[in-house]
Order: sequence, then C-alpha cells, then structure tokens
Amino acid sequence: MRELTVFEHLSLDGYFVDGGGGMAWAKVGTDDPEWNAFVAGNAGGSGELLFGRVTYEMMASYWPTPMARQQAAEVAEGMNAMPKVVFSRTLGEASWSNTRLVREDAVAAVRAMKRGPGPGMVVLGSGSIVAQLAAAGLVDHYQLVVNPVVLGAGRTPFTGLAAPLRLRRTDSRAFANGNVVLTYEPET
Repeated sequence: MRELTVFEHLSLDGYFVDGGGGMAWAKVGTDDPEWNAFVAGNAGGSGELLFGRVTYEMMASYWPTPMARQQAAEVAEGMNAMPKVVFSRTLGEASWSNTRLVREDAVAAVRAMKRGPGPGMVVLGSGSIVAQLAAAGLVDHYQLVVNPVVLGAGRTPFTGLAAPLRLRRTDSRAFANGNVVLTYEPET
C-alpha cells in the first residue's frame, strides 16, 4: 500500500498561511546550507505530489520559471520532474508538467491511489485537502516544519476536523535558521 505524507510549514502559532493567504514568511532563513540541503533532498525524492487548487496554482506559477531555476536549481528540477496530482472541480486545466487533474472527491481518489501501485505520495500545503484526508484517516506521516515566526492570524491545515487527531512523534530535527522539522504518525 502506498503511504501518504503531509508536508507543511507552520508558524509558531500553528498557521500554514498568513491572514492574507500568503506563505512568504516560510521562505526566511534560506541562507542555511543544512536547511537548503534538506529541502533539495526532499525535492529530489521519488514520490507523487498532491495539491489542492490554490497551492497548485501558486507552485505552478513559480517552479517552472527561469527565476526558480536560478534561485533553487535542484529544487526546481525535482518539483518540475515529479508526478503531480491537483484536486479541483474548478480548475480549467493542469498545465504544469507531469500533472494530472482529478475532479472527483479527494478522499475517494486518495483512498484508491493508496491501494494502487506507485511511489509514496506527499501533500504540500493544501490545507483543505489535508483536513479532509486527516479526518478520513488516510495520512500515514505528518512532516511539520515549525518556522520561528508568529503570524497572529491565518489558517491552520486542520480547520474543520470534527475530532482530535492524536499523533505520536517519530522524529525531530532542528536547523541553524530556527526551523524545526517534527515528524508524526497517527496513534494506533
């Protein structure tokens, strides 16, 4: 069975986007070589990326550009090469390379994808998708990057969960730029 990982940047107060829906705050601290190697390693992995429409449009507007290749060549190469799925009922077409548009229910689609062959899957951002998949018990791992910033307002990736989600920490790693990566699995 394919595994599903959620990868999220979070502020200290638990938001994955700020009050305006932005994520520029998560890009601070990129002058840390160890952090940059971690990011490049994640982007160079063999997996399938899953997005909601908003995150997909943000990523698709940046990673295929010359600016992305100039600023983060390894990450851009990985992001552009990896297979991608975008869940949307309103997106006209998925134009970013190696992207498949899925218009059906994300929970049903991911449940079927997990039963099929293929590499592991990673949800990037996409808070509404994360909340749906978490509530359905489909997430195997949560990799949360806690950034040293307090936003004061924004949205959590778990908005709408009807019941507490109990997790067990399996790993943690701190970086010189202040980011801390916390890895969790659902309690069984």
